Amino acid sequence: MPLQNRVTPRGEIEVDPSRGDFMGNRGILHNTEKQLSHHRWTHSNWIICLTEFRGRHREVMSQRQYTELFFLDEAVAVAAGHRPCYECRRESYLSWIDAWRIAHSRDTPPRAQEIDRALHLERIERTSRRQKTWRCDLNCIPDGTFIVWEEVPHLVLGEGLLRWSHGGYTGSTRRTTALNVEVLTPPSAVQVLAAGFRPHLHQSTAIPKI
Repeated sequence: MPLQNRVTPRGEIEVDPSRGDFMGNRGILHNTEKQLSHHRWTHSNWIICLTEFRGRHREVMSQRQYTELFFLDEAVAVAAGHRPCYECRRESYLSWIDAWRIAHSRDTPPRAQEIDRALHLERIERTSRRQKTWRCDLNCIPDGTFIVWEEVPHLVLGEGLLRWSHGGYTGSTRRTTALNVEVLTPPSAVQVLAAGFRPHLHQSTAIPKI
């Protein structure tokens, strides 16, 4: 039976049989019965990892081990507030750091703790403990960003808006209208995308465009 460890672009953790292309964590969120507690994070460094790394094997949701979370692709993980892992995704991490430096007009690269603190302030509403969203003109949003379109998360990619599901992208709408839309990806992460970071996308992004 699938566990509750599949993450949506809204940052919600659901049950679904589709594993996705990437794994990550935000601390120990489960109990001894492999059920999630009411806490959805235990620290601020939310990371994106490979599903396989150096032949390591572990039981999912082991006792006193972090809760393995799964994402359709890296764009979903970024929308949920995660960033690349330094250990298993070193190249992507360094690309993220460099894009963050460019986006914030810095001479030196930021530290991971600084990035994590900034993202944590942008991804969680302190009162409701739900994902923060914000609004922006659709024409100003870079590829790799998630928005809400017709009440469903959609990935912005080229001239299209791709409808998300746990199993893959299931349809495309042409991005032709200048509208103020609800954005799921945190503002700092959108700046990183605009500065040149390219998230790894699921193969279903190749669906025919309308």
